[in-house]
Amino acid sequence: MNLDGKKFLVVGTGISGIAAAELLVGQGLETVLYDGNPEARAEELREKSPMLGQVELKTGQLPEETLAEYDIAVFSPGVPTDIPLALKMRELGIEIWGEIELAYAFEKGRVLAVTGTNGKTTTTALLGSIMEHAGFDVKVVGNIGIPYTSMVTGTGEDSVTVAEISSFQLETVHKFCPQVSAILNITPDHLNRHHTMENYQKAKEQIAANQGPGQFCILNYEDAALREFSGRVKAKAVFFSSRRELGEGMYFKDGDIIWAWEGRKTAVCNVRELKLIGNHNYENVMAAAAMAKVAGVPFEKIKEALVTFQAVEHRIEYVVTKRGVRFYNDSKGTNPDAAIQAVRAMEWPTLLIGGGYDKDSEYDEWIQAFGGKVKKLVLLGATREKIRDTAVRLGYPESDILLVDSLQDAVDACYGSAVSGDAILLSPACASWGMFRNYEQRGEIFKELARALKE
Repeated sequence: MNLDGKKFLVVGTGISGIAAAELLVGQGLETVLYDGNPEARAEELREKSPMLGQVELKTGQLPEETLAEYDIAVFSPGVPTDIPLALKMRELGIEIWGEIELAYAFEKGRVLAVTGTNGKTTTTALLGSIMEHAGFDVKVVGNIGIPYTSMVTGTGEDSVTVAEISSFQLETVHKFCPQVSAILNITPDHLNRHHTMENYQKAKEQIAANQGPGQFCILNYEDAALREFSGRVKAKAVFFSSRRELGEGMYFKDGDIIWAWEGRKTAVCNVRELKLIGNHNYENVMAAAAMAKVAGVPFEKIKEALVTFQAVEHRIEYVVTKRGVRFYNDSKGTNPDAAIQAVRAMEWPTLLIGGGYDKDSEYDEWIQAFGGKVKKLVLLGATREKIRDTAVRLGYPESDILLVDSLQDAVDACYGSAVSGDAILLSPACASWGMFRNYEQRGEIFKELARALKE
C-alpha cells in the first residue's frame, strides 16, 4: 500500500499510540499525535519515546478545520470508535484505522490471527510456540501487550506473525487479511463498549472479513453463533470440538486430540501429555493445532510444541504452595465466562477472590458454576456488592462471602480460612481498571502477596 503524501493523526498516547507513531515516523510519513487530555505534556511524550521528539502533540478539543488536514486517523484500542470525534472524522471523509490495520499495511510475511472472548492469549502463545518449533521466524504480537506496529518492520517473506486481536482492534479493520484466522468463542463481554451482543459479535467476525478461498477460518463447533457464521465466511471454515467427533477438523475423544481430514484421522497427542489443565485449555490446544496444521506444519512439530508448553502467565498460573494450600493466579479471567473455566479447572476445595471494574456483566452463570467447589467467596472492587447480591439470590451462603477493600486483605482472609488441600484462586471475572493499571499488575501483586505469606 502506498501511503506517501498521507497525513496521519495518531489518537492516544499509550503503548499502542506510541508504537504506531514510531512506525509512521520511521517510514518518513507526516504524523501528529493527539491526546484528548488537555493536561497532556509533550515532555512526558519525549520521555516515553525520544524518537518522537520532533512530532507535534495536540491536546484537548480539535477544531473541525484542524481535523480536515488529516487523511487517516489511527485510533488506539482503548479509544471508542463512536465518540463525537470519530463521528466528525467520518463526516469529513477521514479514514479511521486501528493499530492492527496500520501494521498490516507494512506486513511482508504471513499472518495467523486469533480472536474470541476467552482463550486468546493461551492459543496465541501456543501457536507461536508451534511455529517456532517448526523453524519459522515468528513474531507474536497484538493484544498480549506487544504492539503489532512495534514488530512489523522486522517481518520478511519467510516470517510468520501470530497476532492476538481484541474486538476493540477489529472495529477498525479495512484490509487486514490473515492467511489463517480463528474465533475461539463468543460470550458476553465489553458490552459497555459495544452496547449489544450483536455489535460485539460483528466486531469479532471482522477478523475474517477480507479472507477468501484458499485461506482458513478456525471456529468452535460448540458455539452456535460460530456454527452459523461458518455459512457466511468466505474462507474455508474448519471446526474444532471438545464434545463430539467431527468428520473434518480437530476434536477431543477419550483423552486424545484427533485431526480428521480428507478421510483420515490422526491422533495429535493425549491430554495427559500436556502441562495445561482444564477443558477450556484443551479447546485452546485444538484451535492452535488446527491453525498450525492448515498452515502446513507437520504433526511431529505440533506435538513437540504442545507437550512442552507451559501455562501462560496470569491464566490459571500455579504460583506457590504454603501449608499445603495451592495458590493460582487467573488475573486474566476478566469476564465471567473466563472465570467459569478457571473454577472448573480447580481440582480442590477453593477459596475464590473476585470482583473489580464493572463492565456491565452478569454473574449468574459464574456463581452457578461453583457447584459446591467454592467454600469461600472474597470480593473487592466496584462490583463486590453486585456479585454478593447475585450469589445470595442464587443460594450461595452469605456467611461464606466476605467483602474487602484490597487484594492484600483478600489474600490474608483466604489464607486465614484455608486448610491443607485447599486452593486459593484469583479469578476476578472483572477488569482490573480502577484498582490496578492492568490485569498483569493485579496478577503480579497477587503472586508477591502469596509468596510472602509465612508457612
